[in-house]
Amino acid sequence: MRVPNFKSPRRLFPTQRWVSWQVWITALLGLLFTAGVHAHAVAEGDKGYIQEISGVQFMPFMYLGAKHMFTGYDHILFLLGVVFFLYRLKDIGLYVTLFAIGHSTTMLAGVYFGTAINGYLIDAIIGLSVVYKALDNLGAFQRWFGVQPNTKAATLIFGLFHGFGLATKIQEYEMSPDGLLGNLIAFNIGVEAGQILALTCILIAMGYWRRSRSFLRHAYTANVVMMSAGLVLVGMQLTGYFLT
Repeated sequence: MRVPNFKSPRRLFPTQRWVSWQVWITALLGLLFTAGVHAHAVAEGDKGYIQEISGVQFMPFMYLGAKHMFTGYDHILFLLGVVFFLYRLKDIGLYVTLFAIGHSTTMLAGVYFGTAINGYLIDAIIGLSVVYKALDNLGAFQRWFGVQPNTKAATLIFGLFHGFGLATKIQEYEMSPDGLLGNLIAFNIGVEAGQILALTCILIAMGYWRRSRSFLRHAYTANVVMMSAGLVLVGMQLTGYFLT
C-alpha cells in the first residue's frame, strides 16, 4: 500500500486552502451529528413489515441489506479509508474481501445465535476503526511508535466488529425464526451488493481525484477529516451509551 510522505503538512496545505477545508470539516461533522441522532433507529416501516411476515422473503431482506450498507456512513467511511491509497484492483479486491469475510461471519453468527452486544458500544468501536484507518493512512503509527500494523489483519478484525454492528441492527427487526437462516443469507447478499455499489462510487470519484494535482495536496487533510468524523462517531455513541 502506497502512502505519501506527510512530513510537511504546512507545505502541502497553505493557510488559505486550510480555511476552505475548515468549512468542509464543519459541514461533514454537522452532517454526521445530524445522522447520528438516529444512528440506532430502524425505520418503523421496515420494522413493521418484517414483523408481519414469516418464512423466507429473499428479495425484501436483500433490499434491506443493500439499503443498510449503502446508507451506513460508518461502514462507507471505513471502506474509503481502506481503499484511499490502494491503486491496483488486485489489492482493492483483497482488502475488500477480507472486510467482507469479517463482517459476514459475525453478522450471520451474531443474529443466528442471538449474541447480545450493546449497539452503542459496538458502534463506538466501528467509529474507532475509522480513526485507526485514517491514522494508518497518515503514517502516524510508524512515526509515533516505529511500528506498522498489519493492515490486512486489521481490516479483517475490524470487519468482525462491523459485522457485530450489523447483527445488532438486524436483531432490532425482531425477525421471525421461520425462515431465519434464509433471510439472513439474503440480507448478507444485499449487504455485499450495497458494499459493491458504494465501493464503485468511491473508486470512480477517487479515480478522477487521483488524476488531478490536488490529490497529494489534499490527501493529508482528507484523512484528518476522516479521523475527525470517526472521533465524532465514537463520541456520539459513547454519549448515547451513558445516557441510556
